[in-house]
Amino acid sequence: MSQLSAIPPTITVVPTDDPTALPLGLPDAGLSYAAVAVDVPLAHLDRPFDYRVPSAMLEEVVPGCRVKVRFAGRLRDGFVLEVRDHTDHDRVQPLERVVSPEPVLTPTVAGLVRAVADHWAGSFADVVRLAVPPRHATTEKAEPRQRKLPTADELRARVGEHGPGPFAPGVGGPALLAALGRGESPRAAWQPVPCAAEAGDWAYGFALAAAATAASGRGSLLIVPDVTDLARLTAACTEVLGADTFVSLHSDLGPSARYRAFLAAVRGQVRVVIGTRAAAFAPVTDLGLVALWDDGDDLYAEPRAPYPHTREVLALRASREQAGALFGSYARTAEVADLVARDWLRTVTPPREVFRRLAPRPRIASDDERALDRDPAARAARLPRDVFAVMRAGLAAGPVLVQVPRAGYLSSLVCRTCRTPVHCPRCSSPVSVPEPRVVRCTWAGHPVTGWECPECGDRHWRAPVVGAARTAEELGKAFPQVAVRRSSGERRLDLVEDEPALVVATPGAEPRAAHGYAAAVLLDASLLLQRMDLRAAEEALRRWWNATALVRPGTAGGTAIAVGPPESPTLQAFLRQDPVGTAERELGERQAAGFPPAARMVAVEGPSATVAEVVDAVLAETLPPDAAAPTVLGPGPVAAPAHSEDDWVRTSLTVPAAQGAGLVTRVRTVLATRTAYKAEGTVRVRVDPISIS
Repeated sequence: MSQLSAIPPTITVVPTDDPTALPLGLPDAGLSYAAVAVDVPLAHLDRPFDYRVPSAMLEEVVPGCRVKVRFAGRLRDGFVLEVRDHTDHDRVQPLERVVSPEPVLTPTVAGLVRAVADHWAGSFADVVRLAVPPRHATTEKAEPRQRKLPTADELRARVGEHGPGPFAPGVGGPALLAALGRGESPRAAWQPVPCAAEAGDWAYGFALAAAATAASGRGSLLIVPDVTDLARLTAACTEVLGADTFVSLHSDLGPSARYRAFLAAVRGQVRVVIGTRAAAFAPVTDLGLVALWDDGDDLYAEPRAPYPHTREVLALRASREQAGALFGSYARTAEVADLVARDWLRTVTPPREVFRRLAPRPRIASDDERALDRDPAARAARLPRDVFAVMRAGLAAGPVLVQVPRAGYLSSLVCRTCRTPVHCPRCSSPVSVPEPRVVRCTWAGHPVTGWECPECGDRHWRAPVVGAARTAEELGKAFPQVAVRRSSGERRLDLVEDEPALVVATPGAEPRAAHGYAAAVLLDASLLLQRMDLRAAEEALRRWWNATALVRPGTAGGTAIAVGPPESPTLQAFLRQDPVGTAERELGERQAAGFPPAARMVAVEGPSATVAEVVDAVLAETLPPDAAAPTVLGPGPVAAPAHSEDDWVRTSLTVPAAQGAGLVTRVRTVLATRTAYKAEGTVRVRVDPISIS
């Protein structure tokens, strides 16, 4: 049983319950009281507190405004959740001051923040920091810019002018736009064709969906993984909606620009908000549509506690606000497949024959080392003959994309004879070649010379994994008359011209070609598949299909060839061009193994003794009669924070998805007990962690 009932009072401020279900108290003539969410992240204090509103502040204190309050003897920031004329408590402290009367935390967003905190075993204070940007006083006091929004008739005309666009090939695509235009709230998992043509232009499709929703008098929230995708979506929304009809929210904006865009949304000056992960909580008025592109991208996993995922945040928001939902991607995740299986989403995808006709033609080339050694044409760049043929044919028609999983030069070395990994003689760390003729260990940077294999005595090594820099160098030798361009996270290209060139890029940094690539080569497929992670196959397919989407359609001769073991089930899935069926099979395997999304997983990380204490306390909590005891996985080692001197472990608890809320509640109860009694040891709790290895 929980010990919360025995927690002694430690503060003088009196807590309230959920402000949406407050008990009726006796009214106090002439007095007003504010329920305040105080910026205190401790689990046992995660609730609103009542404060008296001084008469001088009556006009400024409104729900959603920022205030300063005295809490446990210190001044704290807070948000007013509700203003009432009564309280159930005898001693209530006054508000110290109003920081800003601007209602930046709307009741709808406040409810979402509470739901997200409950879902991920977090606190309101932690989540509200993700929802409301820091105040910029100068921007807040400035005169708001006047915007001329198109009328509903003008928006309907624009939607009709553009037609269904990329939704046209999909079964149910045009009907989806029509339903949004009628004010309905359909929910769809959209599968555009991965090709550089209108059928694969997801940004254009999102803009059309937002325009149809705006024509019904409602707002839209469109979320993408990074600023590169945001730039593409911005161009599409400008074309379809107009430049003055939306705002952009993302972390790269300066404080002033970000707060200005946020205020435009909270004041109802725009109907559409676009942005990255941070915009998922944006206060859109009369929300009618939430749209998310490429939900499998790990950028959607919030790195700060309580670690919510944007996909689930938007799903919660759509359910709470009765809004439509559009989750689009070239490669479907098991989580979206689960939402489809539960009929929360409906599939919008082209018929099989249309998909295969429009998508670039997929091929596989074996990367078997013996086959490469026997192939004279492959010796220069360590590529199979079929890949050279695809490159030559592609270069005759335009640029060719070469996707390399790793950046750098030679990221690892092994003995030429026995394949024993090369380690530094001084510190035993792995050895790499970050640039030509520079050999050093990866931990301390020691130069490595005179190495000798401890197994066979050979003094020569080779590189089983070649980075993007070395690949570009080798391709330059193999194709001396062709320009070779590189793009990676450190130095990213945005666009390449429609002329013959080899573009070597790491996953996620592939630039777009003006008229699409003539071909794409996906190197080292086996390297992606060797990752020790539950989502390795899913992530590999996502990267491959995202690269394929930059290639001209099959009807224009586009080709995509992957280099890897042909017998790999993941590569065979790439060859079949069936993202939907592949995701359904992945979901079935997760269900059989008892992993998310078929089950709810709560991972507890920290020093081994602390983790064991928390897990034991959770398991000791009384279970409902129909609930099953959690399955315990672990403990296993995890990386510790830089400030910790202890070795950290992770223990995971899993239950069927239907019982997940109860498990999270029990974990929150244990955490509240620990913070109330100031228990020693730090723990980190992740609900349905994105990485399961």
